[in-house]
Amino acid sequence: MTALEALPPSDGRPELVVLRAIKLGDLLVAVPALHAIRRAFPDHRISLATTAWLAPVVELIPDVDVHLAQQGFDHPIGVPAGVTDVAVNLHGAGPESQDLVDALGARLVIAHGGAEGPAWEHGPVNERERWAGLLTAHGYAADADDVAITRPVEPPVVEGAAVVHVGAFHGARHWPVDRFAEVVRGLQERGFHVVLTGGSADVERAAAVADAVGLAPGAVLAGVLDLQPFAAVVAAARLVVTVDTGAAHLASAYGIPSVVLFGPAPPESWGPPATGPHIVLTDASVRRGDVFAEDPDPAILAVHAADVLGAVDELGVAPDLRTTATTDR
Repeated sequence: MTALEALPPSDGRPELVVLRAIKLGDLLVAVPALHAIRRAFPDHRISLATTAWLAPVVELIPDVDVHLAQQGFDHPIGVPAGVTDVAVNLHGAGPESQDLVDALGARLVIAHGGAEGPAWEHGPVNERERWAGLLTAHGYAADADDVAITRPVEPPVVEGAAVVHVGAFHGARHWPVDRFAEVVRGLQERGFHVVLTGGSADVERAAAVADAVGLAPGAVLAGVLDLQPFAAVVAAARLVVTVDTGAAHLASAYGIPSVVLFGPAPPESWGPPATGPHIVLTDASVRRGDVFAEDPDPAILAVHAADVLGAVDELGVAPDLRTTATTDR
């Protein structure tokens, strides 16, 4: 699915436009709400206005028919006024996002506030529950744990691996390289085939972990995979170890056992579903809470490699002795 600048010609269905223009994890916590929207409006064409680079993942959300490129609030949503039947604000409750939604001139607006919508809840609120609750409050039943997305069609470059995701957008969520290395050693001792993932900015961190434990170059996938191949690797994994980032939400979406390390953000808001095979590690008592800080939050530094390996053991995941790689990277 390609991110479009403007709504394509009508296909005869009523138009429904959803605004959710942030990053990967932010998109994935809105999936339960998107599922509810599709159930509630099965005959509408659903357009999702979100960040253009998320196109490979938007393609994996079957509820979405059209991806409209929306880079923040500096331009209107690419839909002419007056053609939208239903507009949904899954972005926030502030004037910036609501002005964009109001400009669509929709017959029905689903949003926080106003005469029909629920009040915006401040403080630690589970984000999946926030957006599922918005739909439920408007009369459209939503399940906050309904997080599943489609698996990519292309096979993963490796199956049955323990995926250790070493990166994050901001330094506040970084966990020390030497602790990642210790976790990788422990996973190898338990019989897991380990691969390291991350974005292009995480290549050096991944290389440092690989060098410390003697991983083969082909096990370093940081900076190599586009979003959909990355999703495929997570979907085929035995286990995911990651900080609080998009990799954690992908593990939730595919029901893959995960150990998630939290730093500045509260797991009460961003943690995985309690019903899934996931364990959260953090220390809220020392949390600084500055998500844009360049140095790691004390809450994530309070987590040690032994804690992670203990959580892996608690999950009871056995290594896949048939682990295969489909590439010679």
